[in-house]
Amino acid sequence: MEELKLLDSIAIAAREAGEAILQIVARGFEVESKRDASPVTEADRAAELIILAALARAAPGVPVIAEEEVAAGRIPAHDQLYFLVDPLDGTKEFIRGGDDYTVNIGLISDGMPRLGVVFAPARGVLHGGLVGHGAWMEDDGGRRSIATRRPGPELTAVASKSHFNQATADYLAKTASGCGYVAVGSSLKFCIVAEGKADIYPRLSPTSEWDTGAGHAVLIAAGGRVDGPDGSSLRYGKKAFLNRGFVATGGWQAPAIWPWLEEFAGGGDIPQGI
Repeated sequence: MEELKLLDSIAIAAREAGEAILQIVARGFEVESKRDASPVTEADRAAELIILAALARAAPGVPVIAEEEVAAGRIPAHDQLYFLVDPLDGTKEFIRGGDDYTVNIGLISDGMPRLGVVFAPARGVLHGGLVGHGAWMEDDGGRRSIATRRPGPELTAVASKSHFNQATADYLAKTASGCGYVAVGSSLKFCIVAEGKADIYPRLSPTSEWDTGAGHAVLIAAGGRVDGPDGSSLRYGKKAFLNRGFVATGGWQAPAIWPWLEEFAGGGDIPQGI
């Protein structure tokens, strides 16, 4: 029950952060560059401050690894329990005027996602999940449970809108019988698989752990899984909070789905969103 209360609390925090983002969009904003050349805006920072304050109230003492705090060199001491926060995931699409950016808040326990929420402010859609208790989505029609599906003869894939690369195309051609894909920004790709609207989401270029933790939690809670390049479950707490590559599926994990991950997933610089 305490975890379910915490999930509801972080859902409220995500909505509050999303409202702040929408207010900034309405009045306009400037785009800056961080030291790694990735874009950042007033909206990123405002949303993160709201989330940090909310988490301090909801879970006092639990460290928070947040994207803009890390960019500023502020990384709290932490052990096996901590939050991962991306206050505005999909900043590039946000700057272009897209509506598929998200607010991501996830709780990591012993290297694995435990619970998380993904909120798309411009769409008014919230996804949440607690591992072992299920996942849900919430929009104007209210809250309803979601679950992954078992795929049919042909797979449906989702992939990054801004970071689709040749390795991903080659992987889909070899592993998923050349299935087409739908391009979506941010961590909504995890949620689309979690809803049973797609079967596979491969990401064969680097991401940061705060990009994936919340969506990963929602997907696991919905019955899915996320595997790293060696075919084992993607884990957290890695050096520089960096994922080298992964593939997310609805949990059906056939042996054929991951043997080429190691072949196609390369290294790379610190990522700039997903």
